[in-house]
Amino acid sequence: MDARVDGPTALPAGAQRLLAAAVACGLVAMAAWYVVAGGLRGGLVHHDAPPAAAGGFTVNVNAAAATELAQLPGLGPATAERIVAHRRTHGPFASLEGLLDVPGIGPTTLERMRPHLRPIRPPRESANAGER
Repeated sequence: MDARVDGPTALPAGAQRLLAAAVACGLVAMAAWYVVAGGLRGGLVHHDAPPAAAGGFTVNVNAAAATELAQLPGLGPATAERIVAHRRTHGPFASLEGLLDVPGIGPTTLERMRPHLRPIRPPRESANAGER
């Protein structure tokens, strides 16, 4: 059986060879990039687990809304609502350790959140308070 086509073809034989060579070069270039980019070492980014964002943020637990608090690591919407409810009931937190009184927040969760929490400053005493 002869592999030659007698009718018209989409590309002449010379162009087919050129196209095949270009595709082969492209495949070799892609394979080289994969190796250089660290594909064999696992150095490529996994879409299921992207690298953590470099930008940080901080939150004032005595002023933040539940939607802001829910963005903290280890917190979800329910725990954020509990923080806001605790703040409404008991007043502002005197220290970050006061968050441990909120149901659902333990020492591990607090430590995970701590880099994103602004320090709580003690309330200013009035200048006249010391003169009494």
